[in-house]
Amino acid sequence: MLHVMVMAGGGGTRFWPRSRNARPKQFLTFSGDRSLLQATIDRTAAVVPPARTWVVTGAAYVGETANQLPELPADHIVGEPFRRDTAPCVGLGAALIAATDPDATIVVTPADHVIEPEREYQRALHAAEQFAADHPECLFTFGIRPTFASTGYGYIHRGPHVSERNGVPLYRVNEFKEKPSADVAAKFVESGEYDWNSGIFVWKATTILGQLRAHRPDIHAACIKIAEAWNTPNRLNVFRDTYEAINGTSIDFAVMQEAGRAGLVRVLRAPYTWDDVGSWLALERHNPQDADGNTFQGEKAVFIDTSGCVVSADPDHLIAAIGVTDLVIIQAGKAVLVARKQDEARVKEVVEKLKKQGPEHL
Repeated sequence: MLHVMVMAGGGGTRFWPRSRNARPKQFLTFSGDRSLLQATIDRTAAVVPPARTWVVTGAAYVGETANQLPELPADHIVGEPFRRDTAPCVGLGAALIAATDPDATIVVTPADHVIEPEREYQRALHAAEQFAADHPECLFTFGIRPTFASTGYGYIHRGPHVSERNGVPLYRVNEFKEKPSADVAAKFVESGEYDWNSGIFVWKATTILGQLRAHRPDIHAACIKIAEAWNTPNRLNVFRDTYEAINGTSIDFAVMQEAGRAGLVRVLRAPYTWDDVGSWLALERHNPQDADGNTFQGEKAVFIDTSGCVVSADPDHLIAAIGVTDLVIIQAGKAVLVARKQDEARVKEVVEKLKKQGPEHL
């Protein structure tokens, strides 16, 4: 059967001051009235029921995750006691799911993407499930047709066309490429042979566990140990002590690159649009603008001789801007961020400085 595993442990530091340690990016709303996490679950609800849906998040976020997703079984919200990157997260989720369904196929997805339309995403999931049944030894990922030469995304170099299901084409993967320079990214896009790496995967639980055992036996052993203790009184102690000792890494470095070189990775060209919502500028892409190109998220704002700005405020706050252009203005609680659009990526520098001043700002 098909299961969904959502990775929801990120901090989202580029969304300070709204994204904080206590309420990171996946709990925020960027359009409509559903958070990124809720929208992630909504997309798969028509394909996979809550009884086969899992969220792996930070231990501190289990309560908020349960509040936002009351339909999920409490035992399916897994709180990591330490951040150890995506390979242990994926391995633990696979081990827990395999314990309940040894023949499980798993969709692994981050909690902070915007994907539209949902029906096309679901069509792609059905195709991936069928591909995994046909080729259980393979690992499947979703490639996104690039719309510009991004230096912020990883790329997948597509190989030969292999098959097609539900109108979704499947290709071999020649190689994974990390975030390129601007010149290299432009060549990738111009060639037509490269897709953005969305970080969404489909595979058999036993297959990804086998790949972890082959390439990172330490992570594999730790995840199996935790899963075996999951329904015992020692769960929390085993989870904490074992996870703390893991030398974490990403699933891309732990498995995908080696498996790709071995010819075991396939990429589906996604029929949907995708946005990883990497910065405050995402508000422009998912909300309407006024006649002067301003994007506003909140209840009340006054703009005078102001254009091209991205503004977000709490419901009980009024924002006024006069004579400014291309600014990012974000108010959250007692904190306000003001930056030129071209400098919005430097929000991480603010977070690093605030770390030195004390945790109350984060």
